[in-house]
Amino acid sequence: MPLVAHNQLPSFERLRDEGIKVLTPVTAQHQDIRELHIGLLNMMPDAALSATERQFFRLIGESNPIAQFYVHPFTLDEIPRSDKARDYLSQYYESFEDIKKMGLDALIITGANVSGSELSNQSFWKPLIEVFDWAWNNVTSTLCSCLATHAVMEFRYGQKRILQDKKTWGVFAHHLVATKSNKKHSKQHPLIKDINTRFDVPHSRWNVVTSEQFKHKNLKILVESDDEMVHLATSPDGFRHVLFQGHPEYDPISLLKEYKREVMLYQQGQLEQYPPFPEHYLGVFEKAILSEYAFRCDEARQQGNELPEFPEALVSQNIDITWHDTAVEVVGNWMGLIYQITHNDRHIPFMDDIDPENPLNLE
Repeated sequence: MPLVAHNQLPSFERLRDEGIKVLTPVTAQHQDIRELHIGLLNMMPDAALSATERQFFRLIGESNPIAQFYVHPFTLDEIPRSDKARDYLSQYYESFEDIKKMGLDALIITGANVSGSELSNQSFWKPLIEVFDWAWNNVTSTLCSCLATHAVMEFRYGQKRILQDKKTWGVFAHHLVATKSNKKHSKQHPLIKDINTRFDVPHSRWNVVTSEQFKHKNLKILVESDDEMVHLATSPDGFRHVLFQGHPEYDPISLLKEYKREVMLYQQGQLEQYPPFPEHYLGVFEKAILSEYAFRCDEARQQGNELPEFPEALVSQNIDITWHDTAVEVVGNWMGLIYQITHNDRHIPFMDDIDPENPLNLE
């Protein structure tokens, strides 16, 4: 929550120069202290549906100990679902039509599992664009995760994602762009204010939108890896689209579960090669356990025996999490900024004195 400059203390101006949000008493009087309503468009497949809910709910809930958040999950009917999943969705999820009637202060859009790299061929493509277009006109800010980032980069900014030779999969070191490229730059973007200058981010994807593609459309890159793999960027206005290319919401065992799924696909003959380990994720002991498991599976197949159980419980005990605290801080900054500029009417995205083309009043 921002400071209020209730007198002429010089420190208030110094803090403004550093990028700290300091309100005038007049602006503070016009801010309504209320709950925020956040939509969660969950496009993940059935097996990951509830886990993805928990991951984003956790980030939101941990981001601020004072504000109250109402999170409204919904999905797209065009995404194939099992009968069990449809029952779950009908019981706990809201419809997009009801979401539009109610209004939102913010929106999060998850990734999705797709067949093929062409997003425009997916069954949910047009409905997803409808959600994006509605949010652009009615919601203060939309946070996009992974495939959602690739989707908005294609249909709004004309930058199609690129299929890579191999999967980007693991936990990778990242840095704040401002602190690396310009040491004199003291006024950071408020989304990355007061977070670590270096931290890890999980990634899991076959496709990429490159740094050059973001820059070509004047998007603001805030976080990238040492080899310029973009993780966090914003729309040119600095806030209305917040774009994650990685998965900072992941649980410690998310990549392990994905590795297990790929191992099971190999065991079933659906993959030609045994999957490699996610990079920079597992320790020597954990790799040894999993290598031993692969050897025992080969031995069991040769002898016609039943395959051993995947050692998930044993491996998961020692997995480090090196990204969650920073993810909470970024989401907390995002929520705080929304709180400061959103209108008290949930159908209107900005307070009356906010410029939608520069909502954070960035230089």
